[in-house]
Amino acid sequence: MADEAVRASLREEAAFQLANVTKTPPQFGAITPRWLVRFLDWKPLESGTLRVNKVDEGKPIESVCAHEDESPLVSTFVEYLDKPREYRLSSINAVLNVHTRVSDLLSNPYDQVREQLRLLVESVKEKQESELLNNAEYGLLHNVADSQKLKTRKGAPTPDDLDELLIKVWKEPSFFLAHPRAIAAFGRECTRRGVPPPTVTLFGTPFLTWRGVPLIPTDKIGIRSKDQTSKILLVRVGEKKQGVIGLFQPGLPGEQSPGLSVRFMGIDARALASYLVSLYCSAAVLTDDAIGLLEDVAVGQYHEYL
Repeated sequence: MADEAVRASLREEAAFQLANVTKTPPQFGAITPRWLVRFLDWKPLESGTLRVNKVDEGKPIESVCAHEDESPLVSTFVEYLDKPREYRLSSINAVLNVHTRVSDLLSNPYDQVREQLRLLVESVKEKQESELLNNAEYGLLHNVADSQKLKTRKGAPTPDDLDELLIKVWKEPSFFLAHPRAIAAFGRECTRRGVPPPTVTLFGTPFLTWRGVPLIPTDKIGIRSKDQTSKILLVRVGEKKQGVIGLFQPGLPGEQSPGLSVRFMGIDARALASYLVSLYCSAAVLTDDAIGLLEDVAVGQYHEYL
């Protein structure tokens, strides 16, 4: 009380009650760059279905070289597989509720509905990238042929391991995909051997590379907690390259971006306004050699340098 009696000006705490506060929109730490979605080529579908027709590799396609006489030419034909795989779009859905009192009275300087929808859409897009890798039906980690899988030689991912993976996907590989800790573990092994990997800038961001192929980070490839191991994918993308492609449905009602729509569902008796967010997507591996997988990647090995 004695201090209050001798003050000659207004306290800052009291003055703050008349001050405007500068605010940011809501920050959401779970948002990632979602590089896989950016790097994939995306193919629009009709009726949400893609049939991947393939040639029967077991039937030889005959031909002749240096035919100089009048002997009959070889007759042949190309056989197709009888039961090609069909990919159907999967959906990610969520319903957002916003009380009209909140949106009416508390939407300055930030529109409450817009911010709620923005954050929900970001969450749905994070789910999309996770499903592209981990979905039991179409996720890339579950669609690697056995012939395209290999294990690390000594646990930690070495240059030799990535070279072996490049042999599996040698036709125009596009990028490696790995957890950031797996990429860091590879960097440590390169440093130990005196061959630091160079970097390349894509989308304004630097990435480590190996043999000219960028290593793209994603936290959607998990780390097994019991032994601190992960996986590294090598992917070739693009329909023309018979690689991996993303699938989406164009022209959705309320479309906000390819494959994603937001639709107003109405206001109920509790004065809750509802919005339906839907995202339709899938992925297809067009040929077996479009993707390779390095397993048992140890991410917890470190070295002491003298």
